[in-house]
Amino acid sequence: MVSNAGKNAYLDQVVAQQAALEGDLRSRMPAAPAAAGFAGAPPPSPRRGVLSKRADRLEPVPDRHGPGPVEVRVTGTWRWRTVLVPPNAFVVHTRRGRAEPLHIGLGVSFRFNPATDSYLVVPGAMQTILINAYCICRELQGVLVQGYVQWIIEDFATAYRKLDFSDAVDPMRLVNIQLREQAEAAIKDKVSTMGVRDVLSDKQPIIEELTARLQAVAEGSAGLGLRIVTVQIKEAVVSSSTLWENLQKPYRSEQNQIARLAELTAREAISAREMAAERAAEERRIENERELAELRDQHAASRFDREAAERLRRTTREHDDERTVADLAQQTALHALRLQREQHAERLENMRREVELRGAELDADLARSAATARGAHEVALLELERERIRVVNANERGAEATRAALVDSLPEIVEKLPVPAEVKSIQIGGDLSGLSAVLTQLSGIVETWSAPRSSEGARQ
Repeated sequence: MVSNAGKNAYLDQVVAQQAALEGDLRSRMPAAPAAAGFAGAPPPSPRRGVLSKRADRLEPVPDRHGPGPVEVRVTGTWRWRTVLVPPNAFVVHTRRGRAEPLHIGLGVSFRFNPATDSYLVVPGAMQTILINAYCICRELQGVLVQGYVQWIIEDFATAYRKLDFSDAVDPMRLVNIQLREQAEAAIKDKVSTMGVRDVLSDKQPIIEELTARLQAVAEGSAGLGLRIVTVQIKEAVVSSSTLWENLQKPYRSEQNQIARLAELTAREAISAREMAAERAAEERRIENERELAELRDQHAASRFDREAAERLRRTTREHDDERTVADLAQQTALHALRLQREQHAERLENMRREVELRGAELDADLARSAATARGAHEVALLELERERIRVVNANERGAEATRAALVDSLPEIVEKLPVPAEVKSIQIGGDLSGLSAVLTQLSGIVETWSAPRSSEGARQ
């Protein structure tokens, strides 16, 4: 990254780290000749250095006012001293004139002659190296990879010959620095072949590459006598905040979309549940109203049935009373009708008797009328016969005598004839010289007068 002033900040940072590394790799010899781990004087008792940050890495800073990294007790005086080593520390004891150490191992105590002997004590506990590797990925973007490596001494006979444990304050300092630099180099080599997304999402290739390189250096027959316990990558961070935000945007957008969809789904589910609850409540309310309506209808129906039954009972009672009254009235009317029938029958009998009597009287009248009519008819016939005889005689006497006789007898004939119902005027004129013409006229007159009498008799 180049600043506005034209300076390369990344190059300056690399140079500073290189200078700090060179300073760290220089052996820190003790000020007094009788240093810890060397013959001739008991080791000083400096305290293990505290950790401080310099040039973006953790390193021990010596503190000479406390106990050393390994508390070794030296007892006795001068040539008859005894070195007591704690059980968790490696020690190698050598003597002048001997090619091989007299004592070597973990927690081995021995007699020590400062004039001829020398010894080295190294902590046997597991060591942890913190790694902060500033890398450049395949897209030429800065990535900070943070991790740690844990290692332990496995073959101290090989390790004390190949590694520098001469630092009296922290014997493991130079070894940790060397392993840390190798680890950072391995991480940078691997990250340079990977993309930003691969580095951020999958750290297993980096772990495998780092483990393989450290094991090839530290372990095996040609190694340093160390054993790599574990290699872990804690975190990978993109140096550019803008690139980091841009890398996060798709995922954040997707997660925002998922969150919004989940929220919408939750709202829909809640809305559906609320609608279902409202529908269930409405159905319960409708069911309650229906049940109440049915109860009201049943109550109204039962009340209507009671009222109808009461009305029917009253109506039946009234009808029974009316029927009783009607029966009584009917019986009274029947009795009255019977009486009326009897009276009518009596009246009819009286009328029948009267009719019979009247009929008898009428029969008697008819008989008398018939007798009278027969007598009158017989008299008329006799008169006609007489007239015929007279006419015959008159015809025989002559026309003048006949005409004179007829004229004289007309009043008597008229008086004996019945009263006609209607009057017809017949004028006789012309010449009456012939007798036949006179008889014809007389016959017409007789028929005219006799017709009303015949009709009256028929009516009677």
